[in-house]
Amino acid sequence: MKILVTGGAGFIGSNFIRYVLGMRKGYQVVNYDKLTYAGNLANIASVETDPNYLFVKGDICDPAAVATAIKGCDAVLHFAAESHVDRSIYEPATAIHTNVTGTSTLLHVARAATVSRFVQVSTDEVYGDIPSGAFADENSRIAPSSPYSASKAGADLLALSYVRTYGFPALITRSSNNYGPFQFPEKFIPVMVMNALDGRPVPIYGDGKQQRDWLHVDDNCRGILAVLERGRVGEVYNIGGLEIVENLALATRLLRLAGRPASLLSHVQDRPGHDRRYALSCDKIKRELGWQPQISLEEGLRQTIDWYRSNTTWVNQVRSGEYLAYYQKNYDHRESSLSSVAPPSIDATR
Repeated sequence: MKILVTGGAGFIGSNFIRYVLGMRKGYQVVNYDKLTYAGNLANIASVETDPNYLFVKGDICDPAAVATAIKGCDAVLHFAAESHVDRSIYEPATAIHTNVTGTSTLLHVARAATVSRFVQVSTDEVYGDIPSGAFADENSRIAPSSPYSASKAGADLLALSYVRTYGFPALITRSSNNYGPFQFPEKFIPVMVMNALDGRPVPIYGDGKQQRDWLHVDDNCRGILAVLERGRVGEVYNIGGLEIVENLALATRLLRLAGRPASLLSHVQDRPGHDRRYALSCDKIKRELGWQPQISLEEGLRQTIDWYRSNTTWVNQVRSGEYLAYYQKNYDHRESSLSSVAPPSIDATR
C-alpha cells in the first residue's frame, strides 16, 4: 500500500509514519506537510533515508500540489490540522481555513484520484462537554465548543457527506488527548513537563478540575492503522486511553514523576468556553477491530518525561522564535507571576 500522510511532520503524524514503516515493510509513505510552526522535519529524521519514505512540502489547501503528491497513492491519512484550541480562539480564521477548506480540497482531489481509503483523523472535542458519568459513543451528538473543535466537526461532516453523496471510502477516527514524544510544547503535558524540568511555574487553567481522557500516541497510531486496514467505510471510531484524570491531578502527578515540588503549580485565568469533561466509549473499535490501549498512563508519563529529558536539543530548538511569542501572548496576561522572559533552555544535567 502507498499512503499519502498529510501533516506527517507534526506530532501524531510523525509518530504514525515511524510506526507504520516499522510495522509494515511493504508500505510506502508520502509525507505531505506545509511545515508550519508545529511541523518539524526533525520529528521524522529517523526515517528520512528509508527507501519507502518520501517527503513533499505542500499545502493541503492547494489542489494542484495535492494532486501531484497523491499520484499513485492507494490511501490518504489526513492528520494535517491547526490543532490547538487557544490558537483557534486567537485566530479562528486560520483554523477554519486549514481544517475545513483544507479537508474539502483533500476530499475533492482524493476522490478524483480514486483512492481506496481516506481516514479523517479527528478529535473527541467535537462531542463537547460530557456530563459526569456519561461517555460519548460514535452516535453521540456533535456539540463543539471552540473554533478548533467546530472546524474539526465541519471536516468530519464533509467526509461523511462524501460517503453518502459519492460513495467515497472515507472513515473517521476521533481520539482523546494524545501525549508522548515529539509533541509541540503548546499542549498541556509538554508545557507541564518542560516547565517542571526548568523549575518554572506550571500553569493550571482555572480551578484545574477539567477532566481529560489521556491516550499515548503509540496507542493512537495502532488504532488508526487498524481503522485504515480493517475499518468499515463510512464509520466513525473512537480511540481513547480510558484513563480520565483531572488536569490538576495530572499536573501534580507529573511534578512527582519529574522530581519537582507541588509548589510550582500556579493557577491562571481559564480560557473562554473551556470544556469541563471529555469521556469516550471505545467499545466499537474494541469489538470490531480488537483494539485496546496498551500503555498505562503512569508508564506513558514516565516515558514522556524521560524523552523530554533526553532530547534537549529538540526541545530547545522548538522553544524558540514563534513559540516564544505565542507563550508570552497566551500566558503573560493570565498570571503576572509567570515571567514574560523567554523560557530558559533545559539543562540536560538536571
